[in-house]
Amino acid sequence: MTRIQIVHCNMVYSPTMKHIFKTLVLTVTLFTGSAVANTQQEIDHLLGFVANTNCQYDRNGTVHSGLDARDHINMKYEHYRKKVKTAEDFIKYSATKSMMSGKKYKIRCPGAEAVNASDWLLEELHRYRKASG
Repeated sequence: MTRIQIVHCNMVYSPTMKHIFKTLVLTVTLFTGSAVANTQQEIDHLLGFVANTNCQYDRNGTVHSGLDARDHINMKYEHYRKKVKTAEDFIKYSATKSMMSGKKYKIRCPGAEAVNASDWLLEELHRYRKASG
């Protein structure tokens, strides 16, 4: 959770100013909490999307099922969790390329050209947001 530090300046505040300040702090707190909840919902959706796909996830030349890919992406997410502030960060850090080789992950869907995993997930994130918004 985001913390806001307030430095007291020995000033006398009117009841109206105190009310405005409390309202502002509450609004910022609620907005921040809501944004974190929305980000986690988006990440959970993307993990479910990967797990339930009939496409294959190509990591370093080895093809994996959606379930295996989800487990691997989730493991990387746990590793990078502190850096992840948005669903786009989640994709960037957890589902784009190999930490070892630097090779981009590819998605191979039946009857379609292979695409970069990041593009595939960003497209799904856009669809999800559009449907949710």
